Amino acid sequence: MISVIVCTYNRAKYLYDALSHIAQNDYPVDDYEIILVNNNSTDNTLAEADRFKHDYPNVNIKVVTEQQNGLSQARNRGIEESKGEFLVFLDDDTTVKNNYLHNINENIKHNPDATAFGGKVVPVFETGMPKWVSCWTMPLFAVTDKGEETGLFKGMSYPVGANMGVKRSAFEKYGTFDTQLGRKWNLLLGGEEKDFFYRLKADKQKIYYFGNIAVEHLIPISRTTYDYIKNIGIGIGISERIRYKKKKSARVFTKAVWEIAKNCGSVLLWAYYAISFRPAKGKAIMILRKNVVAGFLRK
Repeated sequence: MISVIVCTYNRAKYLYDALSHIAQNDYPVDDYEIILVNNNSTDNTLAEADRFKHDYPNVNIKVVTEQQNGLSQARNRGIEESKGEFLVFLDDDTTVKNNYLHNINENIKHNPDATAFGGKVVPVFETGMPKWVSCWTMPLFAVTDKGEETGLFKGMSYPVGANMGVKRSAFEKYGTFDTQLGRKWNLLLGGEEKDFFYRLKADKQKIYYFGNIAVEHLIPISRTTYDYIKNIGIGIGISERIRYKKKKSARVFTKAVWEIAKNCGSVLLWAYYAISFRPAKGKAIMILRKNVVAGFLRK
């Protein structure tokens, strides 16, 4: 069985669409389940879940509420509540095609050594792509595209939470998501996926990229502002400091120096975009890098 875990916090506007696209898959209903983890939403999330149950009565969906706020806490609750051998994580603002589950199942059968996997994440901008987006800032939208073929996440690359799957036994052996990391309320922390997948990589586990499993990831206007860049930069910096504090203090100092060096490189990029009459792209990079360092150095 495949367990599809969707964690949600005040995203009722998008939730029904995300769930219905899963339910419309051409895949046996007895071979998958949906675990919807409501992370203390204050909007009409539960009403949207009830609407989905009414419209898709044959789909096996379990709705639970996780009282501890935080994406990692919600994901860990989803792991606890699920029954599948492979656990698939989707965001509450993503949509999948009707062959998504079938392709996952086929990929797993043809790659039995897969401990985890990820797929393509295609951004869909609610109000159009902002002028400040460049190849350096596109990762802020969790974009993943390694083509159509099957391969491995090599080096420092790893799947993103909007479209990833993990074998249950991996959580049993390597632990679950670090609850110090990940989104909490409106604090844009991250790093929980990086932290988890690096544990797998340290033990030489196979993490596959499957080019034929894709999601469309909705990007609302609230994520296309300079304020968002600032806040997510701070969140990235804080998250990296949390990760590095688990290591020797010298590693924290080395990381801080490396982040400052990246800022110097950002100045060069800013100058390049300025002379090529694309100042918004350079400004976004500077805002991001400055606030990553600020977040990392924050006590």
